[in-house]
Amino acid sequence: MIRSHVLICGGTGCTSSNSPAIRKKMEESLAAHGLAEEIKVVQTGCFGLCALGPIMIVYPEGVFYSRVTVDDVEEIVENHLLKGRVVDRLVYNEAAAGEEKHEVSSLADTGFYKTQLRVALRNCGVINPENIDEYIGVDGYQALGKVLTEMTPQEVIALMKASGLRGRGGAGFPTGLKWEFAAKNICDEKYVICNADEGDPGAFMDRSVLEGDPHSVLEAMTIAGYAIGAHHGYIYVRAEYPIAVKRLEIAIKQAREYGLLGKNIFDSGFDFDIDIRLGAGAFVCGEETALITSIEGNRGEPRNKPPFPANKGLFEKPTIINNVETLANIPQIINKGPEWFSSMGTETSKGTKVFALGGKITNTGLVEIPMGTTLREILFDIGGGIPGGKQFKAAQTGGPSGGCIPAKHLDTPIDYESLKAIGSMMGSGGLIVMDEDNCMVDVARFFLEFTVDESCGKCTPCRIGTRRLLEMLNNITEGKGTLEDLDKMEDLCHYIQKNAMCALGQTAPNPVLSTLKYFREEYEAHVVEKRCPAGVCKKLLSYEILADKCRGCTACARKCPVGAISGTVKQPHVIDKSKCVKCGVCMETCKFGAILKK
Repeated sequence: MIRSHVLICGGTGCTSSNSPAIRKKMEESLAAHGLAEEIKVVQTGCFGLCALGPIMIVYPEGVFYSRVTVDDVEEIVENHLLKGRVVDRLVYNEAAAGEEKHEVSSLADTGFYKTQLRVALRNCGVINPENIDEYIGVDGYQALGKVLTEMTPQEVIALMKASGLRGRGGAGFPTGLKWEFAAKNICDEKYVICNADEGDPGAFMDRSVLEGDPHSVLEAMTIAGYAIGAHHGYIYVRAEYPIAVKRLEIAIKQAREYGLLGKNIFDSGFDFDIDIRLGAGAFVCGEETALITSIEGNRGEPRNKPPFPANKGLFEKPTIINNVETLANIPQIINKGPEWFSSMGTETSKGTKVFALGGKITNTGLVEIPMGTTLREILFDIGGGIPGGKQFKAAQTGGPSGGCIPAKHLDTPIDYESLKAIGSMMGSGGLIVMDEDNCMVDVARFFLEFTVDESCGKCTPCRIGTRRLLEMLNNITEGKGTLEDLDKMEDLCHYIQKNAMCALGQTAPNPVLSTLKYFREEYEAHVVEKRCPAGVCKKLLSYEILADKCRGCTACARKCPVGAISGTVKQPHVIDKSKCVKCGVCMETCKFGAILKK
């Protein structure tokens, strides 16, 4: 009889921190102590608090151990699992609720989880993603059974429209409406595609769902197939996600064995099967028509719209494309009803949204919040605020296609319309936090450099326009820019927005426009004063030794890689600025705070 379950995170983050070795050591230790039949070790998906990985949770107590190492396993087994004594030093500090009795509060009551509402992530960190029985045990495939045995395709579409679910991949198009367009097209073959490409820097929402709950995506795709009259689906996932790909392959094999994919599912007469297609990591293949082109075996480039994929998509047949997070919501909407889903969120943005929280934030990881939650709540109540007592400066939402949100908009509710109104966008859900040490000109340059590298080159506004923008940004960060350049950049941004062929090109200028709008004074400091206020742009930096603080210890001179510092022992030193390469080694070396960066 099983008396305890030990859940160990098997997501990419914790796997990179050696969680497979921790799981193996735990199984070996339990066997050595004769506990293998009493305690079950479960590999799960991501718990969300990636900053604290590797994570281990012991049930039924609910003890949340963080930053566990292989060397900690024996202590956990001998003290906690054998003697019932919680290993306090490994307990996440918010979870501990009394050292003497070792009482542990619910994980849901910790600051990170308290205001979250997990719908798309409901099974991540709860079940073993490689075991279909565990998914079935939490109502898995119940929605599919209901749809195929009790509902018509038209009723399924009506239910999805009533729920208010909008696409979580970027533009926020109503899911039910998209399905309805494809369903109305009479054709001998139709397709369902799951977009799992997820190319935004810092984004890992879809990857975590695939790693932690792959069957929810398979179930939703089959429901979508039934609704529009399709019998085949493709999951387009980047090859850079090996754990996600492996678990998808296992899930598809298991679903076929259980009769949940293939012929005559639930004896309904409906056939549906799914295949995986691996992407090579091209950002542009996140755009739906470029993705379709790639699946067809061609170079991933977007197509002109119209026609839209719902009319003429994969192999010129009607096709619907939804991203992973969108699909992960669908079984729950079927099971609990559209009213349940639409009761969350705002009037125009229903349900929840998953964000990958990264950058200058204490609690990096995955968060899922009701639409309408403010940026302040996400960053400070869930994210734990900015480390090191630094001041919040901006948050980038929507990746390279989004904009930078300044501190004055911290109380903006997170929904499609509100973000668009302040020059940003929801995107797929990347949320990168920046503090006072970030240069906003350099941030815009970073995202534009990414866009230039990832442009497919098919249209001139994106291929040439973004490159010209990047050249101007590089000049500004090197002290070669002018005030006229700022106006030229703004004009060029608007031209690209209006004339680029696909949504990725049209939104590429957003980081530049938003930083020009909210942080123009930083641009002006770069071009007028030839100074980087944040001290980031290397060619605008200068280092100076403060004579009244310098002890003449010679440490900086000995460390300088180009011999730019001179002086005698116990006398103030000086920096030859014509030789200085602005590497900052001198400042890092000085123990007396005698070197000033300006």
